[in-house]
Amino acid sequence: MRKNIVAGNWKMNKTFEEAEELVSKLANGFDKKYLKCEVVICPPSPYLEMVSDYAEESVFDVGAQNVSEYENGAYTGEISAEMLSSIELEYCIVGHSERRKYFNESNSQISAKIDRLLDFGIHPIFCCGEVLNEREKGIQFDVIKSQIAKSLFLLNKDEFSNIVMAYEPVWAIGTGKTAKPEQAQEMHAFIRSLIAEHYDNETANNTTILYGGSCNAKNAHELFANNDVDGGLIGGASLKAQDFIAIAKSF
Repeated sequence: MRKNIVAGNWKMNKTFEEAEELVSKLANGFDKKYLKCEVVICPPSPYLEMVSDYAEESVFDVGAQNVSEYENGAYTGEISAEMLSSIELEYCIVGHSERRKYFNESNSQISAKIDRLLDFGIHPIFCCGEVLNEREKGIQFDVIKSQIAKSLFLLNKDEFSNIVMAYEPVWAIGTGKTAKPEQAQEMHAFIRSLIAEHYDNETANNTTILYGGSCNAKNAHELFANNDVDGGLIGGASLKAQDFIAIAKSF
């Protein structure tokens, strides 16, 4: 079912002590009385269990930032979906532009990761987005369509119903630039139309599509006001408790 979500991606930031201080502030700062969205926190993997402990006493869920494409075995340094499931995680980010860029993750690898997550009942937060030169060439829609088709449209309708989408204009991540609200709405509506075309209107209307790209406490309300923007995948602003709480209150 379509719902509003604000997910915080801490990326590779914070020492253990800093992470605990941040999550403690978040746990105490969220209140069901004003929240009109689901909140997900995605810390670095060493902190997942600690953050999960705080989640038990608060109103947020916990997600991982990455998962292995392999089930288990001799893959030093990798984390399996089964491991994430064993600590009862609800979500996991896949296909983030930084994984694609720095670790050369392909659409086929991302598809395999999604399969592993679905095997263990974890919701993938699937990221897609274009880089600056692709937008300047006017091929952003072709890029998004290809990423989605090659990574997601291998799933049947029931499997796809567990996916959370996240559109991240790569040119707006960590740059301070943000897609204009009408640009975000245009792409979110396009993504929803692709889902409707491949599956059906009901599936498209039930799919949560997040915006990720320098979303902050100042622009969140305007972005989330768009009909097809169902929340945000938040990077830098999720590292500041007051800002992240304010974003979650932007609905």
